[in-house]
Amino acid sequence: MTGFFEFDSKGPMGFEPTAWWSEATRSIQTELRVQTSKNLSSLNICLIMKVSKKVAGVEYAIRDIVSAAKDLENQGRTIDYLNIGDPVQYGFQPPENVKKALIDAVKNGNNYYSASEGMTELRDAIAQKENLKGLSIDKDDILVTNGVSEGLDMVISSIIEEGDEVLLPGPYYPPYASYVRLHGGIPVEFAVDLENSTPDFDDIRSKITPKTVAICLISPNNPTGAVFEENSLKKLIDIANEHSLYIICDEIYDQIVFDKKFVGIGKVAGNSPVIILNGFSKVHLMSGWRVGYIAFNNSPQLDQIREHLPKLARVRISTNHPIQHAALESLRGPQEYISEFVSELKKHRDFVVKRLNSMSGISCSNPKGAFYAFPKIEKNPFKSDKEFVLELLKQKNVLAVHGSGFGTKYGSDHFRIVYLPNMEILESAMNKIEDFVR
Repeated sequence: MTGFFEFDSKGPMGFEPTAWWSEATRSIQTELRVQTSKNLSSLNICLIMKVSKKVAGVEYAIRDIVSAAKDLENQGRTIDYLNIGDPVQYGFQPPENVKKALIDAVKNGNNYYSASEGMTELRDAIAQKENLKGLSIDKDDILVTNGVSEGLDMVISSIIEEGDEVLLPGPYYPPYASYVRLHGGIPVEFAVDLENSTPDFDDIRSKITPKTVAICLISPNNPTGAVFEENSLKKLIDIANEHSLYIICDEIYDQIVFDKKFVGIGKVAGNSPVIILNGFSKVHLMSGWRVGYIAFNNSPQLDQIREHLPKLARVRISTNHPIQHAALESLRGPQEYISEFVSELKKHRDFVVKRLNSMSGISCSNPKGAFYAFPKIEKNPFKSDKEFVLELLKQKNVLAVHGSGFGTKYGSDHFRIVYLPNMEILESAMNKIEDFVR
């Protein structure tokens, strides 16, 4: 608007301005701007600024659905929150030695920027952990991030150009599709047999095009709890190698498995272009502290991304330095708390799955890992799974997440719940869901 009210700074007839003329023009300009602003306000006019289409298209169903629950809470209702996969919010806490390591780091003055790649000692400990799962790497193959989400953003932005395609297991964790879209790519879902935790290899092959650049895996899976076995991982590696594709494998739940021993993709990676994402939010109960990492397989095919991706780490300076000391302690200190955590979760899983499968119009595959159940709505009286979830919230004060928020192709007609709450809350929630679908 300013361009409409600019006066020539020169005086009358083009003469050089005098002090009084300059002051007069400034006063007039100021008054006109004030009056114009008042007039626009009186007309209730709002000039909307532009936002990019990329950002406007970002969705995160797990948190987006919370606003409806908060509205009911503000009305005095008590909500059973079964929506977010954060063990710390449900009473599970990092052990005392890990908390102490954080406090000591702060007290000892470790409050400055760390190296952009992360603390050397932490990177070394992470490499050792990944090598136990089958890789053969060292600290130089590790980059510490602010949680897995930042690592995913860095990887996706480093490998895709406008129009490139990335294969995702359907249903998928929402940020995978969001980051692909944000960076100009196209997410493409492939089918997974939830009963057998087996990817549909024919479906994967049929969806690979000249624009495909990567296959993403999440094992154990969010939202389904599916855990890919060694055979499946090997076949996926073979397919990726046939088509010169990256394999991006998210193993954030790697120690939260119930029925069989977890097999990491590192065991079958060989020299394939495998990039692993992992962190400390779930297994190590450090969700709010935001620390994760990228692990690059020792493959010559990754030389380019290994050289260039760390530039993104330098641009954002570093990750939280004191938290890295806590993460180091969580790897080096006692590990008993993890097995105790998993043992408790297995009880929760067994209870929830049994209850869900006893309900009319609901079926649920048995999750092999993580802490999610993904029941199918066999008889939905509502128009969509989202409407089902919103009505469940409205009528019974139970907050779940609509399955279509994890991809419409394979997520629709499902809903996701976490079985992290204590058994008393879970029993109450299951009773309410059963009554709702009756």
